[in-house]
Amino acid sequence: MTESSNASKPAGPPITPAGMAALRARYDHLLGTERPAIVEIVSWAAGNGDRSENGDYLYGRKRMREIDRELAFLAKRMKACRVVDPARQADQSRVWFGACVEIADEDDNRKQLTLVGDDEQDASKGLIGWSAPIARALRGAAVGDLRRVHLPGGEKEWEVMTITYPSV
Repeated sequence: MTESSNASKPAGPPITPAGMAALRARYDHLLGTERPAIVEIVSWAAGNGDRSENGDYLYGRKRMREIDRELAFLAKRMKACRVVDPARQADQSRVWFGACVEIADEDDNRKQLTLVGDDEQDASKGLIGWSAPIARALRGAAVGDLRRVHLPGGEKEWEVMTITYPSV
């Protein structure tokens, strides 16, 4: 592949360095720990005779297929994702990928959100996926900007109070 054909390839979904490390850790755990343990159980169970009524063998084969599917998914995902370091965002006065944002609604109820890759999202920790409605609404906003978000319960307006980016 030439350099020019790489440039025309669309960029994959963004992910933080920590998110990529978590995907890699899960992949390594499955490949290095779980799968070998299941292979050992299946091998032992296969040596016990009739496989059609052998629960250890049947469960082991099923679990191995699940692990192999997850390994394939993780490998594909890690290859597709593009690691973006939030601390290196060029314009840190606006909300971009990796921004930690404090927003307030009309009643001054405040929320702290961090915009992360979709593979890393965890709303209970304030980690909002990059393609979530609120993240899409906040993209490019500066402190003081009002952004309207279309939620299942109706529209809600939020004001951007602070924007920070994690330091290296």
